[in-house]
Amino acid sequence: MATEKKATSKKAVVKEAAAPVEEVKATEVVETPKAKKPAVKKAKAVAKEEPKKVEKPKKPTPTEAQAISKNVRVTPRKVRLVIDLVRGKDVKVALGILANVNRAASEPVIKTIKSAAANATNNFGMDADRLFISEIYACDGLRMKRFLPRAKGSASGLVKRSSHITVVVKMK
Repeated sequence: MATEKKATSKKAVVKEAAAPVEEVKATEVVETPKAKKPAVKKAKAVAKEEPKKVEKPKKPTPTEAQAISKNVRVTPRKVRLVIDLVRGKDVKVALGILANVNRAASEPVIKTIKSAAANATNNFGMDADRLFISEIYACDGLRMKRFLPRAKGSASGLVKRSSHITVVVKMK
């Protein structure tokens, strides 16, 4: 019997020690959700107030405008011959030069320069009289590959090239 009492007392001690731990855990679980709800509401209220107080930084005034003509059906080599004539010139002088150039590529280049100048004046409020062409270049565009019939039932390849024309204008 003595051994049974010792075993019973040990069980009782273990039960008593385990019981308060379970109660503490239960109270922590119950109390934490109550504590989190007001904290979450306060954080949302603070987050709502912050955007009203924060001022947005002013955007820097743009100093350049650009226009891009894509897939123009003139080869880049022919376009480069024309754009080399007007690189670095004022917009009005460049348009005057291109009006007197007898090349197929001059018309799309004129349109692109006029578009870049219009973007500068309408979108960014730049002065049209002070604009000059800071960058102008032509890149390879889409290449259409076709076949040309030849003698004795054969065929040879034909590549129809196009170009992308980019014009960047700035104010002096």
